[in-house]
Amino acid sequence: MASNLTLAFIGCGNMGSAILSGILDATRTSTPEETETASPKISRFITSTRSAESAARLRARFHADAATGRLRCLHAQNVAAMRDADVVVLACKPFLARDVLLEDGVAHALRGKLVVSVLAGTTSGELRECIYGSASASTSTSTSQAESQAHAQDEGTQNDPLIVRTQPNVAADIRQSMTIIQTPDQPLPSPLADALAWMFQQIGQVKFVPADQFNAATMLVGASMAVMSIPLDGMLDAGVAEGVRRADGLEMVAQALAGLAGLLKSGVHPAVLRENISSPRGCTIRALLRLEREGVRGSLAQAVMDGVEHLGR
Repeated sequence: MASNLTLAFIGCGNMGSAILSGILDATRTSTPEETETASPKISRFITSTRSAESAARLRARFHADAATGRLRCLHAQNVAAMRDADVVVLACKPFLARDVLLEDGVAHALRGKLVVSVLAGTTSGELRECIYGSASASTSTSTSQAESQAHAQDEGTQNDPLIVRTQPNVAADIRQSMTIIQTPDQPLPSPLADALAWMFQQIGQVKFVPADQFNAATMLVGASMAVMSIPLDGMLDAGVAEGVRRADGLEMVAQALAGLAGLLKSGVHPAVLRENISSPRGCTIRALLRLEREGVRGSLAQAVMDGVEHLGR
């Protein structure tokens, strides 16, 4: 497909800028021939941030792209960014989403466009309610009322935005994210479906999951990295207590985790891995038995389930 889509980021903090950086890298080419063969799905970019300082930081970080005009860094111009884009990424803080989507002009600006949310714990239905339902219930402005009436007439038609939930993780910054995408209720038009998968493939791997698994998958790909840092810190503390410098211990454990990830991705089951490492009367089996006595497995499972419950509230 032609690389003629424009992508707008509404909010562009750590996650948004990591996604933007990956896509910008993937779409930089040296020659027209490379541009044609690379087949980038998106070629123009807009960011809209709350402050001028944030826009200036993005402009400085991506100065080469801003200089050529393919990246526009705006501030406090959410509606303008949405209006000029084909695909809109909601990458603001979740608690700011309601105010952003209730701005006058948003409903009209998003008509018929692909809206990609990276807001944890916010469903597509809640986003749609912010865009239309709350606006129609409010008595704020005639513009909001007119947009709500227009939506009521167009509901279920091609004028509705196509809202898709996604969840990358912090490894997007090093192009190693595992991004989950909620399977859309209605099939996306082919160009937009291709663009959706392509943009997240630039920062790692992508997996589609059904709506009823999305919160659990969010915990597994996102929060699990923070959860697993707790036992990692405990292991490093133990290393220090036994005479290993923390920096050296971190280097060792990081490589061990990279090896573990490689084995798991190759299809090795965790239980088989533990069995293969554990020797009779060895140190590994004693360490494992201690963890089982302390209920670590159950605590980790409960931690993930507590997170899923919180996301579902």
